[in-house]
Amino acid sequence: MHSTYNIWLVVLSLIVATLASYTALDLAGRITLLGRTTARHAWLAGGAAAMGVGIWSMHFIGMLAFSLPIPLGYDLRTTGYSLAIGILVSWFALFIVTRDVLKPSRLVAAGILMGLGIAGMHYTGMAAMQMQPGIHYDPELLGASIAIAMIAATAALWIAHALRDSQQRFVIAKRVGAAFVMGLAITGMHYTGIAAADFPAGAICGAARGINSEWLATSVTLFSFAILIVTLMMSRFDARTTLLTGSVSRLNGQIVHMAAFDALTDLPNRLALTGRIAAAIETSRRNGNLFAILFMDLDGFKTINDSLGHSVGDEVLKAFAQRLSSCVRDSDLVARLGGDEFVVLLEGLATSREAEEVAEGVLERMRKGAWSDGQPMQVTPSIGISLYPADGDTVDTLLKNADAAMYEAKRAGRGTYRFFEAGMNEAATRTLKIQGALHDALSSGHFSLHFQPKFRGDSGELAGAEALLRLNHPELGLLAPMEFIPIAERSGQIVHIGHWVVRETCRQIRRWMTEGLPAMRVAINLSPRQLMQLDLVSTVLEIVRAENVECHQIMFEITETVAMQDAPKTIEMIHAFQAHGFEISIDDFGTGYSSLAYLQRFRVKQLKIDRFFTNGLDADGHEGDAIVSAIIALAHSLEMDVVAEGVETPSQLAKLKTMMCDEIQGFLLGKPLTADAFGTLLQHTVAA
Repeated sequence: MHSTYNIWLVVLSLIVATLASYTALDLAGRITLLGRTTARHAWLAGGAAAMGVGIWSMHFIGMLAFSLPIPLGYDLRTTGYSLAIGILVSWFALFIVTRDVLKPSRLVAAGILMGLGIAGMHYTGMAAMQMQPGIHYDPELLGASIAIAMIAATAALWIAHALRDSQQRFVIAKRVGAAFVMGLAITGMHYTGIAAADFPAGAICGAARGINSEWLATSVTLFSFAILIVTLMMSRFDARTTLLTGSVSRLNGQIVHMAAFDALTDLPNRLALTGRIAAAIETSRRNGNLFAILFMDLDGFKTINDSLGHSVGDEVLKAFAQRLSSCVRDSDLVARLGGDEFVVLLEGLATSREAEEVAEGVLERMRKGAWSDGQPMQVTPSIGISLYPADGDTVDTLLKNADAAMYEAKRAGRGTYRFFEAGMNEAATRTLKIQGALHDALSSGHFSLHFQPKFRGDSGELAGAEALLRLNHPELGLLAPMEFIPIAERSGQIVHIGHWVVRETCRQIRRWMTEGLPAMRVAINLSPRQLMQLDLVSTVLEIVRAENVECHQIMFEITETVAMQDAPKTIEMIHAFQAHGFEISIDDFGTGYSSLAYLQRFRVKQLKIDRFFTNGLDADGHEGDAIVSAIIALAHSLEMDVVAEGVETPSQLAKLKTMMCDEIQGFLLGKPLTADAFGTLLQHTVAA
């Protein structure tokens, strides 16, 4: 029986096939974004329905484009079966292409099954015509249509899987092009299947009394377009919603992470630490367990920050955080409180000895460990240890007591550890009060200078003075330098205090000269923190010139230990001072580890014998005399003057004179005096 085609419906079927193919590609990308969630199953079901309707619609419009010289119609039940097959095939396709991995063997097997399903949908739809007698199919064209369905299905699966990532470049253009190729393949399969059908002459359509073909074609087309377009719109909207939700979720996760973790080291911060300690308290209270808090502060870190810059300091902190984490158990919590303060929480301890072993291990590794982080600096902490429940039963108390023990470790010489003891809180409280007193001492006028005279060893004449800092606080009273200087050094306040000492010394020298008194050379001590300042020489020179004082009237004293810490840098700094007319003295000589080669290169004006050796002149007999005599002879051989400090007995004075000591300083000849009292001493010197 001769057949004809409505060309417009053929074109319409191709358009529907292309739109259905694009919908399938878009849905594959959308479902992939959802991961393994409940929404994924919902979109698989809804997407399969929309895609199945689209493919079935293309088939049905293609059937409506086909006409015979007899009335045609379609059985609704059988047509419904073909639609169900289309939806089932679509679900299977979406399920396959949205999997993480699509192996070649699985791709081929899925393509064959899907091709058979599409062919089954087509030929079930043909059967809905209920031709009498039945349709005869050409075996070759029938096989060709099934083969086309399999090949087209395999290619479609591969393309959909390849284009499921919505982040690809030009993904929409790629999907449009692929959808058109897939549409051609689907329509090609359909019309090949129709061409395989042979309708015998005289055959009639048993379903001819069904629904009107033109009305059905219009309804199916509109319905299909509506479903496919709505599905695409929902996919686009939901994709953007999912991306926005994902972005908000990631942002919330980042905010939560930032709230609980330190930005520099990525260690838990104070908030996370306090929460963990609170939980440890509850657990230990129920189980009767012991836990420990190790509070750490890096020794000398502020010097690194001030001298080498904050970027270097940050790298040191990150390296220390990594090293510390490798020194403790995986179950231990390492946290950074801020600055150079770190805390380790040790849970599940049997005895306090375990906490002690961890502290010893940390210090040993930090001193001698070979690290792979590329940071050349070896930094060691001072560690304070508090134990639950002996040292407190609240988070704040345990942290405060561990902090107090840490400060005791610093006072004990640094690079060590101390367990908390009850008396430490008083010391820690006083330390905090002194820090507060130092903070406003300069602006409130609580600092003052005393001047201890130096006398010539041969004649006993006044040779100069040493400026000594005093702090008289309204609440704390008169504080000894040994009490507040180390605190000022640790906090970094010593730098500004040192500037004040230089300026006030210069002003006092200028006052004495204004009063007609002789110009005296005054020695000023430089602290380790000051020596790390790159602009020390220029700052001092600016102060001295502003106060109109000659540079040779100022001598700076540097302790031997500090001078030898970085001898090349010390040499450079000494020569810079000397180039402007300042003199340098090596203080506390004999207590450090001098290199005679460096001592010669220092070329300083004076060596100052430590009071320990001066006391030895009385206490150690011949050995004490020999040591002091050797120091004086060494200094003279290097063309340096010698000052002996701490001279308190006539016998010490007599021996030093015999040994040709150049200058004498000590309570025997003169205690530290106020500026006015030293001025009176200068007047007596002039009168004599």
